Amino acid sequence: MLKSHGFKFSKSMGQNFLTDPNIPVKIVKKSGIDKSCNVLEVGPGIGALTGELCRSAGHVTAVELDKRLVPLLESIFTEYDNISIVQGDILKTDIGELMESTTSGLTNHVCANLPYNITTPAITAFIDSKIFKSITVMVQKEVALRICAKPGSPEYGAFTVYTNYHTSPEILFDVKPECFTPRPNVTSSVVKMMTRTGALPDKERETIFFRVVRAAFNQRRKKLINALHSVFIKTHSKDEIAAIVMKCGFDPNVRGEVLSTEDFIKLSSHFK
Repeated sequence: MLKSHGFKFSKSMGQNFLTDPNIPVKIVKKSGIDKSCNVLEVGPGIGALTGELCRSAGHVTAVELDKRLVPLLESIFTEYDNISIVQGDILKTDIGELMESTTSGLTNHVCANLPYNITTPAITAFIDSKIFKSITVMVQKEVALRICAKPGSPEYGAFTVYTNYHTSPEILFDVKPECFTPRPNVTSSVVKMMTRTGALPDKERETIFFRVVRAAFNQRRKKLINALHSVFIKTHSKDEIAAIVMKCGFDPNVRGEVLSTEDFIKLSSHFK
């Protein structure tokens, strides 16, 4: 099919197309997608996952960067009236506006086999849009391990805290390289992130929270007190920071890489 359209794979676009027919069925089943869902798919490729989404969801918006693939996708999915195929760069798209045009009372979800080269910014864009109830994506296994890492582990970092602050993530299953064409050099994993419900701290506190997190991981081998002082040096003395750290019940020699998301929330609430 690809040859008939004169298609050649692009490494710069991170193109590895899912070809095992069992994987899309498993992804959609575990994602919980049904007719009440308005689904955003990014990087549909040749539509392996797209077809299963069309059969299960109320509506699917498939955003494809590669102009060469749009006519191919349109020819494949002529029988479905619940899909919108959009050519564009998801990182340059107003996601809220894109999904609003097809909402019609449906709940917004992401379900996608993400191109490897945009994984982190794409997930960040999905979360920051604040419109999705769930985000189910296939990513490199190492990224999945970062998202779901435990405090103190080598994979644990600022991105872990960011995703756990906004969502409850879990790794659903791994996908072997032979399930793709061309075959990648890495194992993939499917991660589901349910958006946390309930009131989040106000915007000012949220900004301080992420300043604290970035400080801790920008200099992760430093003691937390020293790492925080380098960021809050204009507003807090080192002694004041040490007092805050100990007031939260942490050892003064603690490093930020061992604190949980909840620990960072507690810590940041003392900074103004």
